[in-house]
Amino acid sequence: MAIITLTTDFGEKDHFAGATKGAIYSELPHVKIVDISHSVSPFNIPEAAYIIQNAYRSFPKGTIHIIGIDSEINPDNKHIALQLDDHFFICANNGIMSMICSEIAPEKIVEINIHDKIQTSFPVLDVFVKVACHIARGGTLEVIGKPINDIKPIRNVVPYINDDKTQIIGSVIYVDNYGNVITNIKRSFFESVQKGRDFEISARNHKFKKVFNKYSDIVNFDIPEDKRHDEGRGLVVFNSGNFLEIAVYKSNSNTVGSASTLMGLKLMDTVSVNFIKNTVDVYPERPLKTELKEDL
Repeated sequence: MAIITLTTDFGEKDHFAGATKGAIYSELPHVKIVDISHSVSPFNIPEAAYIIQNAYRSFPKGTIHIIGIDSEINPDNKHIALQLDDHFFICANNGIMSMICSEIAPEKIVEINIHDKIQTSFPVLDVFVKVACHIARGGTLEVIGKPINDIKPIRNVVPYINDDKTQIIGSVIYVDNYGNVITNIKRSFFESVQKGRDFEISARNHKFKKVFNKYSDIVNFDIPEDKRHDEGRGLVVFNSGNFLEIAVYKSNSNTVGSASTLMGLKLMDTVSVNFIKNTVDVYPERPLKTELKEDL
């Protein structure tokens, strides 16, 4: 049974998501439809790219992913369908796939060319659904589009590194439901530049000298619980998608606050990593790294 996922900025109030599902069921009554998210910020391409990159791998091979973000067709915003990592993606050629394609080369890309057969002001409903159902029936991409070689890139997907490799400059590409801020710096890239050096991560006036493996690593569980004061403390982790994330332990915007609210971080803000040349430690028993230069 085919699986079709939906990732859009439609929200929950309007009819758009429901109408799209209805159109799919009208063509394929037994298909499975999975909502990845309908809460992408309107027209926010980096946010959608981050969500789909971290979600699609959990689905079986052959899954078809409709991405309805900034999908109105015009000369600068054509529609494409891709076969990549044994999955299929249908979206606008607006850079939304470049984050995934920077790591995995597509097996096939076509520019969708069935628009002359369809009159529409709602391309996700009328075009993307037709393409998804065609693929779900076993149809090939060449039937609904002409092969192309490249897709439009997206700005700020790849962080900048200076010439002497002492600094990475990244940016915030996503703020999650907990107010944690995710950067475009991936663990593999970070470690390839770090090469064992100490570092300092800067975000506005907040500085960190350690990256934790998980959020609760900031807690000293040897201290009695009533003497801990960890909720609301800032920390840095590599999250489940292996992106560098600035977080607040047990964040809650209504109580202890979040990384976004407490640090004033928002989408596209700069986050830098400065690498420090290691020197001989004359006190080997003292750790070189500290958890946090500035507690919140």
